[in-house]
Amino acid sequence: MIMKVVEMGAHTNAAPIIIKKKKSGGGDGHHGGAWKVAYADFVTAMMAFFMLMWLLNATTEKQRKGLADYFSDSIPINPVSGGGDGSFGGDSMFSENAMVTTGTGGVNRRRADADRSRGSTGVDRQGGEGEPLEEFKTLEAALQGRGGESLVSEQLRKHIVTRVTDEGLIVELISTDESPLFETNSDRPTQLMKELAKVVVRAADMVSNGIAVGGHIRAHPVVLARNPVWELSTARAERTRVLFEGLGMKEERIQRVTGHADRKLTDPNPMAARNDRIEIIFLRS
Repeated sequence: MIMKVVEMGAHTNAAPIIIKKKKSGGGDGHHGGAWKVAYADFVTAMMAFFMLMWLLNATTEKQRKGLADYFSDSIPINPVSGGGDGSFGGDSMFSENAMVTTGTGGVNRRRADADRSRGSTGVDRQGGEGEPLEEFKTLEAALQGRGGESLVSEQLRKHIVTRVTDEGLIVELISTDESPLFETNSDRPTQLMKELAKVVVRAADMVSNGIAVGGHIRAHPVVLARNPVWELSTARAERTRVLFEGLGMKEERIQRVTGHADRKLTDPNPMAARNDRIEIIFLRS
């Protein structure tokens, strides 16, 4: 507001005239730009939420795990004392879990009841699903020929597919047109299946989890009056159990044997040889 005093003549006794000029401008709050910033943040958040939902629906579990691993911290931290004379006297902030002589966490050597009850499930203390235990990762790496000494030859590796799910570590033994697991329309294992069974049994010694065996077969090219897919898939799963136990696997480790017929195909072509497979699940305890 601008005030201006208009002076009168020097010889008059009249009061001075004051003129007030009120300057307007700027507008009310709703005419400003602050709401645009808030709206832009909201739209950005909704777009991020949409992208998240789309990714969850459009990716496989293995791809989602890869994305999570990409953003996880990859800086190794060694909890064992380095013997220095710094602020922590050579110990790290994790020294309560370290035993310098053995390099093994002292807390892990005297596990609490809550930790003991977790077993090989990978379940955290809050009851949620956690990362699979290191044994599962080591087992998967051995079956895929990654890391150290492999249990699998290059020829056998082409017939093994692994993945980790909520149920446990799934190992699939798959057939090809040139190398089937069983003789045609029977449960008699080929030499390839016998070799693969040896690999699985040797690998199973790395963990103590229970095992489930499932048989899957491809669809028949013609409609039969009596379709044998259920009986044949169950017979192959049962024959696999017998193979495992004959190779030294303990009977009590096998929790179930199931025939799935041609109901769960991995190849879009129902008659593809890849659909002839044996599924071994190392169950979460």
